[in-house]
Amino acid sequence: MTTSPPPAPTRILVLNSGSSSVKYQLLDMRNAARLAVGLVERIGERSSRLVHTPLVDGGAGLRERTGPIADHEAALKAVAEELAADGLGLDSPELAAIGHRVVHGGLRFSEPTVVDDEVLAEIERLVPVAPLHNPANITGIRTARALRPDLPQVAVFDTAFHTTMPESAARYAIDVETADAHRIRRYGFHGTSHAYVSRETAKLLGKAPEDVNVIVLHLGNGASASAVAGGRCVDTSMGLTPLEGLVMGTRSGDVDPAVTFHLRRVAGMSTDEIDTLLNKKSGLVGLCGDNDMREIRRRIDEGDEQAQLAFDIYIHRLKKYIGAYYAVLGRVDAVVFTAGVGENAAPVRAAAVAGLEELGLALDSGLNEERSPHARIVSPPYARVAVAVVPTDEELEIARQAFALVSEDSLD
Repeated sequence: MTTSPPPAPTRILVLNSGSSSVKYQLLDMRNAARLAVGLVERIGERSSRLVHTPLVDGGAGLRERTGPIADHEAALKAVAEELAADGLGLDSPELAAIGHRVVHGGLRFSEPTVVDDEVLAEIERLVPVAPLHNPANITGIRTARALRPDLPQVAVFDTAFHTTMPESAARYAIDVETADAHRIRRYGFHGTSHAYVSRETAKLLGKAPEDVNVIVLHLGNGASASAVAGGRCVDTSMGLTPLEGLVMGTRSGDVDPAVTFHLRRVAGMSTDEIDTLLNKKSGLVGLCGDNDMREIRRRIDEGDEQAQLAFDIYIHRLKKYIGAYYAVLGRVDAVVFTAGVGENAAPVRAAAVAGLEELGLALDSGLNEERSPHARIVSPPYARVAVAVVPTDEELEIARQAFALVSEDSLD
């Protein structure tokens, strides 16, 4: 009598490790169903907090625990305990891999990658160009490897989608030897979101990704634009770091590089002070004191001129990138808004598109004002270029990429 082999594992745990937090989701890739979601925040503080929500049938609902969680290892052990309480533990044979968001993969990593010691060492070598993000990502990977050393750990890189940019878009016009010696070039970020949204936009248009050209506007507290031609990124607004490009919640986006020299010479500011200014005290919060678009719009409605100016600067930069990427692509099938502001702020979408009718862009005001969790077109039928709202899902994209990689490996 022969016995059939056990079914292949289909679950992916997605981890997004920040400097003091861990976001996580457990998904079953048979149907992309979420089995559990959660967040550990304020790691290393006395007020640490874990919020866990099981989504399987019969789940007990949201659970919360507070109290000191010393480090990421303790945080992941706490996550494992919560998952185990729902019958979803890390020791489950149904778990195929753990997928990790890694912000910076440089030029080497253009695809999801199973992490070994060599890969981890290369991610560490990239810390100087991603000092705020890669160290936390590394900590999450190391901790997960210690908890499940037998399980594939898959790194999915924010920069990977942008590695298809041509050198004409990726290079800065500085001395080549200096740039190469210090890895100075445009890498781009939010790539997992841009990949997911551009593909979902093609689906919304009823076409294959290779048949459409899309401008993706990922507008959250961090914001970036990309020009995607036939499913491949050909330009993006963020550069060596996530500071370049659009006006963001607390980041300046594009500034004359000489601003930094001026602040050093005239204001006597240190490098660290200038870094803090441009990354944490600029953008919308620097312009008007708020980085929440809902609050800015409320203030505008009350006649606040400073809030209006901040909004106008934000929109002006956004329009410049739409126009620039239209020129880069030559033909545009859709302009798509995503992330917190892009998905929810109808006034931002209306202002960004206003006046671009000669480019084939228009909005249906009724459709634009409707609230919906689903991907949708908000332009009128006659518009030559579709304007769409497509909710991003970076966790699902990471799970898809991780599962595809380990499934391929299991067939070798």
